[in-house]
Amino acid sequence: MPQFLGTPGFPHDGNERVGVLLVNSGSPDSASVRDIRRFLGSLLSDPRVVELPRWLWLPILHGLILPIRPLRSARKYREMFAAGRSPLLSLSESLRAGLESELAQRVASPVPVAIGMLYSSPSIESAILGLIDSGARRLLVVPLFPQYCGVTTGAVYDKVAGVLGRLRWAPELRYIADYHDDDGYIEALRASIAAHWAAHGRTGHLLLSWHGVPSAYCDKGDPYHKRCHATAQQLADALRLHDGEWSVAFQSRFGGGSWLRPYTEEVLESLPARGVHTATVACPGFAIDCLETLEEIEVEDRARFLRAGGTRLDYVAALNARPEHVQALSRLVALHTRGWIGAAAARAAGAFPRVVSSS
Repeated sequence: MPQFLGTPGFPHDGNERVGVLLVNSGSPDSASVRDIRRFLGSLLSDPRVVELPRWLWLPILHGLILPIRPLRSARKYREMFAAGRSPLLSLSESLRAGLESELAQRVASPVPVAIGMLYSSPSIESAILGLIDSGARRLLVVPLFPQYCGVTTGAVYDKVAGVLGRLRWAPELRYIADYHDDDGYIEALRASIAAHWAAHGRTGHLLLSWHGVPSAYCDKGDPYHKRCHATAQQLADALRLHDGEWSVAFQSRFGGGSWLRPYTEEVLESLPARGVHTATVACPGFAIDCLETLEEIEVEDRARFLRAGGTRLDYVAALNARPEHVQALSRLVALHTRGWIGAAAARAAGAFPRVVSSS
């Protein structure tokens, strides 16, 4: 018999608060090999991430990859954890707090905001239960992946559904599936790059780098590739860039096979030979900075660019908790909770009296 989760002390007074769940992939709990192995095992065991048959993939994962890869990654994570905590977690908490504060100024009733991670703590389950404990009966899920991809956004759907499927009283549910072309998001990206250039000076080229996925996923119907290019074009237009002043590439490949091209490291290595010796890299698909931006772009790809003859490579930080990012997300939340927040506030104020049957 299934064991369902419940909240016995939950008030049944009709004050149905709205809760917001922000979701990202996650990070190891520490830079130890054990925690890195646990994180990578959870990530790479997800069929959304690696679509190979389980009977084929899991022996490879547990027999070859997990015994070796965490050892190779430990140094990178140690550098990232130098301040004692994962930047992804710290920056996510800052974004969460900023969004909750912004929503408090926008709407009359409180809107609690929680962070849940797909493959690490805080878990999606703990985040949802925390929102329910705070009074949320309506749940808006915001995957922090602006461009829909089955590997990321689809995994959020799976995890949330798994938690709600075990709740005795599941909340009403909505998702923000994608915001790749949202005006507020594009403006936040434009402002961040413009501010970087104002502070440090422009470079000869802007490279927009996105997390890669196997090309077969997009061949089979995933819209991610087209979403990335659509965002890139809108951002280039907002920055008033001309053809040749910017380009798109994909990073963070894992394993063999064909992945979305061109590859970020190859583009950067080719720029000096084309006469471009200074470049700026931004990663619009990463809402929060993490290993793939702070280590792969800022350290490894900068070294590649300089070895190839480049003289300067700038990385523009992810939107993180920038005010423009907080404001863009708050507008999206307001849009997607239309009819929820107003009704909750009105009900709490007694504007909707309970109807009593006369029969």
